[in-house]
Amino acid sequence: MMKDINSREDIAKLVNTFYAKVKLDEMLGPIFKAKITSKEAWVEHEIKLTNFWESTLHFKATYKGNPVAIHNAVDKDSNYSIDHNHFGRWQLLWIANINEQFEGDVAQMAKNKARNMAHHLFLRMFQEKPVAKE
Repeated sequence: MMKDINSREDIAKLVNTFYAKVKLDEMLGPIFKAKITSKEAWVEHEIKLTNFWESTLHFKATYKGNPVAIHNAVDKDSNYSIDHNHFGRWQLLWIANINEQFEGDVAQMAKNKARNMAHHLFLRMFQEKPVAKE
């Protein structure tokens, strides 16, 4: 039986293994690698995301940032090419990564929150896309 996500160390393991997969992913890897260009920047990103998930799953205020603004900026820098397929792929990798390592109530909450977050971020990003002119 696998353990649940009970500590910051568990969250860091989840985040680090997830981004190891993202870096190798043909769809998501290029987007992340265009924005995160050094080993130090990856470490910083993974710490920030560990803070985010710790805040989200264990209700500790360790994350400071604006995910909507960040994702909108990445989409803009990507020439507004990010679409629902990218969010679907992100969810697939995230949930598979959880399933490989953890089980329990907090693990399930991490999957549910990721689904809700992906939906919310995609809708907010879609609202910011420029309207095509005919």
